[in-house]
Amino acid sequence: MMAKVLVPLAQGCEELEAVTIIDLLRRAGIEVVAAGLDGQAVKASRGVVLVPDCSFDEALRQDYDMVVLPGGMPGMTHLKSDPRILMLLRAMAGEGKYTAAICAAPAVLAEAGLLEGKSATCFPGFLDGRAGVKLDGADVVIDGKVMTSRGPGTAMDFALQLIETLAGKAKRDEVEAGLQRPAGHISAALVSGR
Repeated sequence: MMAKVLVPLAQGCEELEAVTIIDLLRRAGIEVVAAGLDGQAVKASRGVVLVPDCSFDEALRQDYDMVVLPGGMPGMTHLKSDPRILMLLRAMAGEGKYTAAICAAPAVLAEAGLLEGKSATCFPGFLDGRAGVKLDGADVVIDGKVMTSRGPGTAMDFALQLIETLAGKAKRDEVEAGLQRPAGHISAALVSGR
């Protein structure tokens, strides 16, 4: 049976992160529920409008293998100040399920008490001064059932790691191959053609 993932969407979330996570997980055949915190269309941090699958209250009637929080501001602030999010994160951790966050959103995991004694990464500054968090500069950090990533530029690596965690390395490799990710090669014609 394929995994099921909840992606809560707050007003002002980082759209590149949200869409990359939802898109890549769905490419892997993972069921993704994108739930709007306020039941409305979500205006993301750069003005892109995202239409959630359902409201967060509706989403809470289902069970998930993982919850993934996109970052962005003020999206992270809305997530962190929503008691339903904090309750869900604590419940997921208590059931031994995965919680994941990228960019500013690892601060929400910290607010829920899930980063105590854990290694984590985030967009620079968002976990500064958090006692008990071991800051790591890697693009993606996995510590037990908690996964964190740095920001928009690491969203694809993060989403691919989520796929590997939930569906295995072969599925990750299959999805990644279809993305035609460059290996750092730039056409010589582009470099020298002036």
